[in-house]
Amino acid sequence: MHKTPFPIRETESFRYNEEGPTDPPIPPVVLLHGMLGDLSNWVDTVESLSENGYRVLAPILPVYDFPLSETGVPRLTEYVREFMETLELDSAVLVGNSLGGHVALLHALNHPGTVHALVLSGSSGVYETTMGSSFFRRQDREFIKERTEMTFYDPAHATEELVDEMVEVVNDRPRAFRLLKFARSADEETVTEQLSQLDMPSLLVWGRDDVVTPPEVAEEFRDRMPNARLEFIDECGHAPMIEHPDTFSALTLDFLEELAEEAHLKPSSRP
Repeated sequence: MHKTPFPIRETESFRYNEEGPTDPPIPPVVLLHGMLGDLSNWVDTVESLSENGYRVLAPILPVYDFPLSETGVPRLTEYVREFMETLELDSAVLVGNSLGGHVALLHALNHPGTVHALVLSGSSGVYETTMGSSFFRRQDREFIKERTEMTFYDPAHATEELVDEMVEVVNDRPRAFRLLKFARSADEETVTEQLSQLDMPSLLVWGRDDVVTPPEVAEEFRDRMPNARLEFIDECGHAPMIEHPDTFSALTLDFLEELAEEAHLKPSSRP
């Protein structure tokens, strides 16, 4: 949707941004945006993580590109697996917001050996207060503006440009149908009972004022995942990396540094 201010690499099947060194201290970081998001959501995160020595990859998730019969969270999860295999990423730190977090969770459940760690923010997968089918069917701009503002604590982030983009999507029947299918798929593909299987280090960064995936959802993740830590950001909604990019990046960097320290210490602990 938004213009991405960093270069896009392309293969036959994938479009993505890649920044940072080729020899990072831990496996690469893969950033997964949400259903209505895009790579512009990660601008500050990419800059902060890559400048601090981590290899960062952010694929454009093809939310609108699958055949209608395949559109859903499982197919998007398969796409991420294909992306990692094509780029020969044997392991990665998956960072996901909203639907991107849900995809990261399903990938971790399906291929746990390829996930070094998780960072989840406003993730679906337990439950969420969805925008509902009316969002994708109503063309009233004021209604769409109100629903878009729900994403943020500060409604000023729902700019006129962003609202215009949402109106355009809603009025594009094929795209609106696919978003509706993703919303329904997210409701169906819950992972609540499987979270105890995810024992990799996990950081949960949540907006204290998230109304889409409220704080009790974050607490459910924390309580069910064996190795998870939860950090709340005050005066923050569903997209911390947009509303509070410095805080989100700082929390993520602290977590990555802990992982790097553990990776550095492991060889010396061997007999």
